[in-house]
Amino acid sequence: MANYKISGFSDEISANTTEQFEALNRLGISYFEPRGIDGTNISSLTDEEVYALKEKMDSYGIKASSIGSPIGKIKIEEDFEPHFELFKRTVRIAKILDTKYIRMFSFYAGGEWTEEKKAEVYARLNAFIDYAKENDIVLLHENEKGIYGDIGTRCAELMEKLYCDNFKAVFDPANFVQCGEDTKECFDTLKPYIEYMHIKDAIAETGKVVPAGKGDGNLRYITKSILDDGYEGFFSLEPHLGSFEGLAALEEDDKMLDLEESGEGKFILAYRHFKEILDKE
Repeated sequence: MANYKISGFSDEISANTTEQFEALNRLGISYFEPRGIDGTNISSLTDEEVYALKEKMDSYGIKASSIGSPIGKIKIEEDFEPHFELFKRTVRIAKILDTKYIRMFSFYAGGEWTEEKKAEVYARLNAFIDYAKENDIVLLHENEKGIYGDIGTRCAELMEKLYCDNFKAVFDPANFVQCGEDTKECFDTLKPYIEYMHIKDAIAETGKVVPAGKGDGNLRYITKSILDDGYEGFFSLEPHLGSFEGLAALEEDDKMLDLEESGEGKFILAYRHFKEILDKE
């Protein structure tokens, strides 16, 4: 039997965590990827707020699959020290919420990627990895559009140089589509490094995000391939089918801000479409 687990960015259901957890309970989903927590980014919560969140999670039978952090989602020219402090704070939050995973990124260039900027990316990522090793945390690099590791070749380069027990890959098909990449090629190249899956699809011509299997992300091929290989990790739903609180702070060039509001219905739609793929494959 398959031992994969379903999770999701439930802040796309509601900013309110009570409404998030009630909806997840109705769907029979026992995990979430905390990002927006009652209007505050997960990495900005105080200890008191994190312990209160954990208590609420326990009351609803919900666990954290990974921290949906903003780590590495700043321009490479920005001061690193305060960001590293935010990273250390995020590590503490992950420990309180009892997850070993932190989703993160590899910085925006703010222009062309020069050798100097590339060297700074590696210096910063190595600092993150060293701290993750000290704290038994696994950093999951997401292929976000616009960062250093946005296309398949640079993601592969990062993994070839940095992959270890504490630095692995999140695979997001829609982000690759929006970068003009062939998701089959990217997946086949990155498969040895993939620890975690984001479930999001998009149409190549427009970049519009659509339910799983309805775009050019090759979700059926990818899902079948990874399950055939015995994948037992998380499939985390990131619907992006409507706008939601905090979205503007997450996206550099967002195509979604003019969409109607997200909510439970769109999250259910995303879940049902992906469930159809899972049931078939």
